[in-house]
Amino acid sequence: MQKLNNFSLLIITLIFITTHFHCTQKNETINLQEGDLLLQDLDSSPLCDAIEQVTNGFNNQSFSHIGIVLMLHDTLHVLEAFNRGVNIVTLDEFLNRSVNKDLKPKVLVGRVKKEYSYLIPKAIEHGIKLIGKEYDPEFKINNNKFYCSELIYEIFHIANGNNTFFKLEPMTYQLEGETLLIWKNYFSELNIPIPEQELGINPGGISLSEKIDIIHNYQN
Repeated sequence: MQKLNNFSLLIITLIFITTHFHCTQKNETINLQEGDLLLQDLDSSPLCDAIEQVTNGFNNQSFSHIGIVLMLHDTLHVLEAFNRGVNIVTLDEFLNRSVNKDLKPKVLVGRVKKEYSYLIPKAIEHGIKLIGKEYDPEFKINNNKFYCSELIYEIFHIANGNNTFFKLEPMTYQLEGETLLIWKNYFSELNIPIPEQELGINPGGISLSEKIDIIHNYQN
């Protein structure tokens, strides 16, 4: 009976070691760090589809949202500008907003290149100061409201001594030279002109920046 117990204990130990190894390996393939940028193909509304239609992203992939990873109480969280304004959410909440048919998050991870990593603590520090700021539905720069990619632009701009880090580009709401109907209706409801060609930034543009490396695809 004692031999059987020892053998059973050995099997249980081996199962634990094997399971722990596989879990560790899975986490190591992602290995998120503070400052990593989470680029998301968000399927929450037709507006997200409209954003993706008029913007380009890494490897021609579509992105309509972005957040930045930070550590809070020894746990990974995400700082973002979303419908509740500038806020911090758990990593799981962010990742589970949009998943594919296999229930894998539709998210790519971009990492700021090593030579710029010294900016990350200052960027996150400034981002935390912006918590509570309103979401910017007009996609305007410098109006003390923030849309998702503008938040990322802003915090790295400040961290870089008020110098350009991620580039602003002329924004478009057109596809093949024609403004999409959803954008006409959207800005009509806001009672403002369509800001065609005004400077701005989008998640796809950030994904193409030479200052980051795309290091992981959660769908793989």
